[in-house]
Amino acid sequence: MQPYHELLKEKGIIQSMSRKGNCLDNSPIENFFGKMKNEMFSGFEYTFNSLEELQKAMEDYIYYYNNERITTKLKGLTPVEYRNQSLLINS
Repeated sequence: MQPYHELLKEKGIIQSMSRKGNCLDNSPIENFFGKMKNEMFSGFEYTFNSLEELQKAMEDYIYYYNNERITTKLKGLTPVEYRNQSLLINS
């Protein structure tokens, strides 16, 4: 495993890891990336002609997910609306 860590360091990549046996903090982001893959990428893998096009599509999806995509779990609100509502109630 050591060569892998050395390669990350060479490339200036900081590895994000929780402590051993504590993966709960990974769950929300794993959930998000799973949804993004299913909704934005799966079936469209060959439609992106460059990394820039893929990056733009990912940025557009993140905006859509936060600002336009309603969620039943959030009572029909978008994540931004839900957070803003929580901020108003707690003020």
